[in-house]
Amino acid sequence: MKRVFGVKKDKEPPPSIQDATDRISKRGDTVDEKLKKLDAELSRYKEQIKKTRPGPAQEALKSRAMRVLKQKRMYEGQRDMLYNQTFNLDQVSFASEGLKDAQQTMTALKSANKELKGMMKTVKIQDIDNLQDEMMDMMDMSNEIQETLGRSYNVPDDIDEDELMGELDALEADMGTEADGVPSYLQPDKEEPDLDAELNLPTAPSGNATAAAGRANSQVEDELGFPAVPRASVRS
Repeated sequence: MKRVFGVKKDKEPPPSIQDATDRISKRGDTVDEKLKKLDAELSRYKEQIKKTRPGPAQEALKSRAMRVLKQKRMYEGQRDMLYNQTFNLDQVSFASEGLKDAQQTMTALKSANKELKGMMKTVKIQDIDNLQDEMMDMMDMSNEIQETLGRSYNVPDDIDEDELMGELDALEADMGTEADGVPSYLQPDKEEPDLDAELNLPTAPSGNATAAAGRANSQVEDELGFPAVPRASVRS
């Protein structure tokens, strides 16, 4: 059967926008090359017309130049048409890319929305409020504990603050009357008085005075006629 009816050929996929744009761009490049050749030929005919005298030869050159100019206008029209087609394809391509971006954005938003819904099921506002209340209660308890631990021991509670202020004022007055503004019980101790000077007692004899007294006694004994007794000297 395949030999009789043949095999069904697979349909070629339709050309994409990019394929159509590339094809039209190639045609536009071909038209541009033809226009360049026509411009060069037209310039050559203009130079020949200037150099040729009026007559049949100049008229022949003018007719050729007119033919080239008509071809140029025709190709310029084709080029403009191809440019318009390329512009339209670019607009369609831009719109298509925009729709693709929108689809991807919607897909991403749906996925994110699904994830957020799953996360919101595990997080409840009431649980957060309860957690905040518990944290505040624990902070208050911590402050009370710190205040309790910071209390001083053996301090009576019935101390009269007015009485303490009176004693403080008296202390300030005492400091104002003492020398240098320092109370007497905070001043350094004075030097002890010299008791010997106060009682007018004689001073104890020294070694030099004892030796002088011995020499004086020996001189007195000599004057009375008694033999002088030698004294032993103590050497230190």
